[in-house]
Amino acid sequence: MAVSNTALFFYTGLILTFGFYRWQNRKKIRLPLPPGPKKLPLVGNLFQLPTTYEWEVFARWSEAYNSDILHVDAAGKSIIIVNSHQVATDLFDKRSALYSSRVTSVMINELIKFDWLFGFMPYGEPWKERRRLFQKHFHPLDTTSHQPRELEHVHKLLKQLLRTPEEFIEHIRHAIGAITISIAYGLDIKPLNDPYIEIAEQALQGLAAGAAPTWLVDSIPVLKYVPPWFPGASFKRKAEEWRIWATKLVEVPFFDAQKAMAAGNASPSFVSACLNNMDETKDTESQKRVIMDTAGNFFVGGADTSVSSINTFMLMMICHPEIQEKAQQELDRVLGKNVLPSFGDEPSLPYITAIVKEVLRYHAVTPFAIPHYLTENDEYNGYFLPKGSIVLGNVWAILHDKNDYPDPLEFRPERFLTADGTRLDPSVRDPSAAFGFGRRVCPGKHMAYSMLYIAIASILAAFDIKKVVGEDGKEIEPTKEFVSSMVSHPKPFQCTLKPRSAELEKLISSL
Repeated sequence: MAVSNTALFFYTGLILTFGFYRWQNRKKIRLPLPPGPKKLPLVGNLFQLPTTYEWEVFARWSEAYNSDILHVDAAGKSIIIVNSHQVATDLFDKRSALYSSRVTSVMINELIKFDWLFGFMPYGEPWKERRRLFQKHFHPLDTTSHQPRELEHVHKLLKQLLRTPEEFIEHIRHAIGAITISIAYGLDIKPLNDPYIEIAEQALQGLAAGAAPTWLVDSIPVLKYVPPWFPGASFKRKAEEWRIWATKLVEVPFFDAQKAMAAGNASPSFVSACLNNMDETKDTESQKRVIMDTAGNFFVGGADTSVSSINTFMLMMICHPEIQEKAQQELDRVLGKNVLPSFGDEPSLPYITAIVKEVLRYHAVTPFAIPHYLTENDEYNGYFLPKGSIVLGNVWAILHDKNDYPDPLEFRPERFLTADGTRLDPSVRDPSAAFGFGRRVCPGKHMAYSMLYIAIASILAAFDIKKVVGEDGKEIEPTKEFVSSMVSHPKPFQCTLKPRSAELEKLISSL
């Protein structure tokens, strides 16, 4: 039977189309992977992967292989490492549809049950639903509605620092916890031994430990079925202990806020606003779960990261008294002496703003962004990027790029200012990489920045921050060292805090 011209054209086109896509696929497979260390049989680069300060090691590898994108093979698992702002923008921002999901960690998501955290949720409707709710109530353009509470608790922080300055780390942690709990739940915390702060500290310790890249169960998921009593199953026993705190973290303050609402003595908060405006046409319990998870994310997001940034600031001030003096001169010149700053003063305080930016740049709280997951095969700059790859954004390397930030290992706020030091230099790249990339950027970054600014400006206005003098009469030099962890903060250090004047001491006491 004769074949019509129409059918002939159709089948010819089909064959050509199939052939083209097959050729394209084979072309991608033939493309080289990004450069990286030489692989060993079976295990690949597994035993070459660093277990501490990975961000620094991968930055050195980037220089060694003259490439800002690297590939390593962890026993068959493909890992892509992004070491520059340009590659991060090209992949995480411009190709966000491919790079917005997350690797599911058996330890974090399934065993400890931190599966409600934004950072560890795969890209999908549950994540979108919680993210939308967060952004609705904490919109980037509305930073003023929560500022009175932030300022109130920062003033309480100054009072605590005046009373017992040697406990500055605990006071900072308490103040940030008070701000986040007040905004999220409308709850007050106790001056000492607060249960909410205790829950957060215990849960975050479990989160940091569980996120370490050392758990065999994340490489061999079937191990999750091993009973806790089995020899060598200590990971299951630890996970059960940490799960208790993870559950308390998301549930206890939420249920307490509900109780306060029922009793009629609840302060306005994210939780009360959401519960009072639930959609009556939708399932109540599922809506409550979304509200509870989202509030928990706000609590966690500020509980540790902001504390780390403020502690980094304190460390840098005792190491660089000339920077501290310059900042205080700006405060005195703009505000007058013996005056505490407000949020409205920031535009007139470019050097303070530069310090905030340099704190974020110098040592990002999360030197490695939480790993992204590549959902489809991709090609970039002549390299093949395999589907299923773990994609790591090396925040530390990006914020220490010599092309963007000359002498990156130096703490130098002036890098963000014009030559005359009177205003911010728009040509200098903002250290926004500290808050992540693409669709996975931290949704609360504007509030984190707001808290950091008012805390730094207030502490500088109120106190002189100096090194501790030892028994031998010599100043104790801090080490400038940071812990290697998912949330990296300065190793313990000491400092002294003294009111800058008798008038300021009286003002702080009266707050």
